Amino acid sequence: MTTRYEKGLEMLKEYTNEEKGTNHFELMKGLNDIAPDIGKYIIEFAYGDIYSRNNLSKKNRALAVLSSLVTQGSGSLPQLELHINTALNAGLTEEEIVEAMIQLIPYVGFPTVINAVKQAQHVFQERSMEAAKT
Repeated sequence: MTTRYEKGLEMLKEYTNEEKGTNHFELMKGLNDIAPDIGKYIIEFAYGDIYSRNNLSKKNRALAVLSSLVTQGSGSLPQLELHINTALNAGLTEEEIVEAMIQLIPYVGFPTVINAVKQAQHVFQERSMEAAKT
């Protein structure tokens, strides 16, 4: 029998490329000294229970998460960076990510979307530089 943790860890690995961009494993490692249980909750609940559901594709899940983070505004920029990487790993293109952000302008306004697009630009450039090194 697979535990929630094992199921979540397998699902998280499907969304994570540890060699490309910010990822959940880095985030969890950074929390080990102060709040190690948060990593466990990310794996068991977020990925074991929610991401492992069957009715959405990885790309659609990634778009839903990106939309939520963009609507939360500048306070979510570190998480947005992480999930832009996750979205790229799930198969979304840079163009799809930017277009999804543009779609949010009528609902959250230009400043919020511009901040999100600038964060996406940073991630795209970072990944491009990493790819050039290999």
